[in-house]
Amino acid sequence: MTLVILYRGKCNLSKCITRYLVAMASADLMVIILDLILKHIPIVFYKTFEGFRDIGMCNIHAVLLYATTDCSVWFTVAFTFDRFVVICCQKLKTKHCTERTAALVIGALTALFCAKNTLWYFQFTGRYIFMRVPWLCVMKYSALFSPVWAAIEFLHYVLTPCIPFILILVFNALTVRHILVTIRTRKRLRHQVTRERQNDPEAKSRKQSIVLLFLISGNFLVLWSLFVVSSMHSRIILLETTSDEEMSPIVKELGFMLQLLSCCTNTFVYAVTQRKFREEIKNGVKYPITSLKWTMY
Repeated sequence: MTLVILYRGKCNLSKCITRYLVAMASADLMVIILDLILKHIPIVFYKTFEGFRDIGMCNIHAVLLYATTDCSVWFTVAFTFDRFVVICCQKLKTKHCTERTAALVIGALTALFCAKNTLWYFQFTGRYIFMRVPWLCVMKYSALFSPVWAAIEFLHYVLTPCIPFILILVFNALTVRHILVTIRTRKRLRHQVTRERQNDPEAKSRKQSIVLLFLISGNFLVLWSLFVVSSMHSRIILLETTSDEEMSPIVKELGFMLQLLSCCTNTFVYAVTQRKFREEIKNGVKYPITSLKWTMY
């Protein structure tokens, strides 16, 4: 629905913003397909999928899944940086905030993370884990207790989502600071000109932007934190020789669920909070009813 609405181009958004939103929605949709649908088909039809072990279907699935998850997160970072440039860097705005630049950034990030996540192909066997747990492929025994693969996993979690969160937090903090300074300046100038307090629609709009930015940062931090902590804890336990107890499976599954939820809320936070987007949703819901009425008449 989001992709159709954005493609119609009736949300009063620039082509640059639309490019980023389409990329985010596409990546989120791929996460839903790869992680919430295709990942569970082999578990249900495990006898059929046992025959695909030799061609590495599970390995390919893992590469695509990790790549789309990375893209979902880093497209959000790219869009956050674009909004930071629009608000805070007027000189850079004309050069960076263009449709061509957005396309180049999206293409470069996609190519980078597709290449980076090919490493997962060699960590796993070609066999799915046929249990109702939030895992994908059986890990090779040589990789399970390997310090090298453990380091690769830690770097993976640092790259997604630790660095993205820091970047989003920094960009949003600088943007909020710039907005607050602008609001104070406008209030001072309006007070000097009118000598009376008046409502400032521009200031109201900027305050709404602050709320949106805090919502984005908080959403990202809360929904990813438990997944990262539980994943790193499990990896540390495998490398230690002591008999430390594993984290509760319920905590792991909760972290997994929240991480998936984060990938599915990026577009919602950016797009559904826009008035024009909500109007397009209403029009889409009303269209079949209106068409039916005209047909009956």
